[in-house]
Amino acid sequence: MKIDFVKTMMCLAAGALLALSGASQAQPRWGSESSSAPATSTSQKTNEAADRAVYKPIEYSNAGKAGPPLIVIPGEIKSNNATFTQKFGPNNIADFAEIELSKANFPVLERTNLGPLLNEFTLAYNLGDPDEARKMLGRGKLKTTKWVVKFDILKTEQVAAAQKGFDGRSVGNIIGILGGSRGASAGGTAVGSVKTQDTSGVWIIGMRYKIMNAETTEQVAQGYTEEKMEVGTTSTSVLGVSSAEQGGVSLDTMVQRLIQKTVWEIDSKYK
Repeated sequence: MKIDFVKTMMCLAAGALLALSGASQAQPRWGSESSSAPATSTSQKTNEAADRAVYKPIEYSNAGKAGPPLIVIPGEIKSNNATFTQKFGPNNIADFAEIELSKANFPVLERTNLGPLLNEFTLAYNLGDPDEARKMLGRGKLKTTKWVVKFDILKTEQVAAAQKGFDGRSVGNIIGILGGSRGASAGGTAVGSVKTQDTSGVWIIGMRYKIMNAETTEQVAQGYTEEKMEVGTTSTSVLGVSSAEQGGVSLDTMVQRLIQKTVWEIDSKYK
């Protein structure tokens, strides 16, 4: 009887330890307690909008297979859009790409390991100079590099925009003039205070990737993908009571999603 009791207690203790170890290994998550803002209707709406823009990892279909060692070089941003070019540079995009390619099980050589050689290395592959590329590939960690990958932004343009609104001042003035009574005047004031405005715009952002043979600088593969980004605002004001909302994902999110799409294609097609 005592032996059975001891066995039972040991099993319970082992189960508790397993549960604790599993909990300690779980990825940390922070819910609403990570924000000190009060739980209001505006807080809920802003959090819902932010949730749509939060980074979401994807499962790469061929991640179980290791890809060839590669390095990501800064690409080109062929866009005259000031909003985009002020926010993003080629190095930002290459940083995102390194993260996703690593998740897809490609051994990625950090560009920082190249130090001052990065500009020369990038120039050699942009010009397709195999002799210069081979010289560099004989140095240190570059010896194992099989691919050179770059991501270019080819398009960032607003393709559509719409706006509509209502200003009740004119209608309110008419009601006040024609009514001729205190009630009509009050009604005119109320109508005159009504203001609404809705705006929306749609952008298209396009990204191209190129894979080059590290030794010959010849192109191994390339691809192109686009994503649509919609941004909009709405506001209403009645008798001094106003509300406004702004929504849509950010440029950062769009660039991350484009890179995820292109890396998924590289992972599934070219390993």
